[in-house]
Amino acid sequence: MSNAWNQTRRMKRLAVGLMTTPEYNDWWVRTINDNIPEPSHENKLENKMEQMEEEKMKLRLDTNVQKLKAERLRKGKTKAEEDLDSLKTNYKKLRLSMRTVGLEKTLEQWCGEIQEEKNKADRWKRKFQEVQTQNEALEKSLSENRKEK
Repeated sequence: MSNAWNQTRRMKRLAVGLMTTPEYNDWWVRTINDNIPEPSHENKLENKMEQMEEEKMKLRLDTNVQKLKAERLRKGKTKAEEDLDSLKTNYKKLRLSMRTVGLEKTLEQWCGEIQEEKNKADRWKRKFQEVQTQNEALEKSLSENRKEK
């Protein structure tokens, strides 16, 4: 309520008779027009234009943000693709080195190779035992020959 007293209002005045001069009327109209702006359609249009300009700026900012996000995603995608390519090449190199070293054998191949090695070891044991028995026989015959002489 207290603010209502401070507000200025435009009033039409009623003058009875020739109490005022035309100069006074012109002065009165000018002071009223100077103090209280009349609502105009131009202000509404200006406000609408300002709102549209603000929306335009916001949309520009939004598009800039979206462009930056898209650029970051593109960079991330290319980096991920490069990493994937390098992993693929490293994997191929590893497979090749495993083939050259022989680490890529299957379980059956390893079992077959182990069996072959066991067979070789058994053959060497038998040969060693044969040679040992031959050696013992030779030593025996040598000692018998010495006794005879």
